[in-house]
Amino acid sequence: MKRVLFGIMAVSACVLAGCTGEKVGLNSQPPQVVETSTTAVSTTTQTITTTVTTTAAKEAGELPDGVRLDLKTDLEVYEETTARDLVLYCDGELLEPDTVINTDDLGEKEAVLKFGLDGEIYTKKVKYTVSDTTPPLCLNSGWEPYAKAGEPFDLDKIVGFVDNYDRAPELSFSGDVDTSEVGAYPITVYVTDSSGNETSWDMTVLVMNEIPKPADDNPRVDYQDFIDRYNYENVRYGIDVSAWQTNVDYEAVREAGCEFVIMRMGYYYTSYDAPRMDDYYLQNMENATAAGLDVGVYLYTSDNTEEGVREHARWVVEQLGGRELDFPIAFDWEEWGHFQEYGMNIRDLNELFEAFSDELEKNGYSAMLYSSKNFLNSFWENKNGRPVWLAHFVDETDYTGPYNIWQESAYGRIPGIEGDVDMNIQFMDRPFE
Repeated sequence: MKRVLFGIMAVSACVLAGCTGEKVGLNSQPPQVVETSTTAVSTTTQTITTTVTTTAAKEAGELPDGVRLDLKTDLEVYEETTARDLVLYCDGELLEPDTVINTDDLGEKEAVLKFGLDGEIYTKKVKYTVSDTTPPLCLNSGWEPYAKAGEPFDLDKIVGFVDNYDRAPELSFSGDVDTSEVGAYPITVYVTDSSGNETSWDMTVLVMNEIPKPADDNPRVDYQDFIDRYNYENVRYGIDVSAWQTNVDYEAVREAGCEFVIMRMGYYYTSYDAPRMDDYYLQNMENATAAGLDVGVYLYTSDNTEEGVREHARWVVEQLGGRELDFPIAFDWEEWGHFQEYGMNIRDLNELFEAFSDELEKNGYSAMLYSSKNFLNSFWENKNGRPVWLAHFVDETDYTGPYNIWQESAYGRIPGIEGDVDMNIQFMDRPFE
């Protein structure tokens, strides 16, 4: 058996960080002064001054060697860690326990901690090591495992993967794939990161003269049947549309029981110099609003830079022109099939969503994360708990995380639209704020 290596060129991606704060003001009223006058009364006023002395703990240098201090010395890269987490035990009192400990890259690190002991303040320079012990994640194990007969075999075009830290993991495989002969070739795929962590899986490559087109054998669902099936309490029903739905009759859509529509405003691929507006966005917005439907928008993007997604957010705001929406603006990133092409790790893309959201919030709007159950479970952190639009095409979702809208099917049929449309359920007891 032979093992073939594929080199993946790394594309630099920005790693973003952000913080928020609030100011607390204290208001007090000045004491009232009452002036009185007396006749033929002599008053002597004596002022007594009292001095209060406050003694602060002294800075006493390095923590003495004899003081017991037990530390957690091995940390995982990107692990959210504070001084409180680092100190397992100390004879003294740990001061400033919420100090953030740097885990943004690998290697031996130092941090200076403060301790109180016997009325004095000591410092201690401590060392710890940041490591990566997490194996890469398989995103696409070979959804379409086809290779064209007579052409060079490129496994990188068939599978998708990502690492929590390494932006360019190494792809390899064991086994033989002979594209000069049509047939089925079993192989084992390996993805190895720079720390030596490895993920592997088995797959069968099908060498074919003609690559088959994906079969569409999904049953279509009438919108009224959709409403009847999900006759839950405190919900309402909607659709989402893009240029694929062309000329929508929103009056007919509303009469069919639809109460809201989320429409694609634009889309962006890395070969573009700016987002492009959906061909039917302006028409969709005008006609859906005129029909009395609640409206929201989403942006499809495959950008891999903070600067890019911030520009996209500002572009969305510019197109809205101050228009109020009934939903947060959805961030739609779903280029999972060959994710390694974008030169990002898991944290990078999560930070791009945070940057997009931050830019919208600066301009008076809010963001919502759109993704499928699989990637919400395995990829997205959504660390600030923003609203989620869940895509899960099953009769009953078993997704246990928080979500506000469920995109239940992409194969709906509704009066007013020719062809398929996505059908959604909004849970009214799950507010966006």
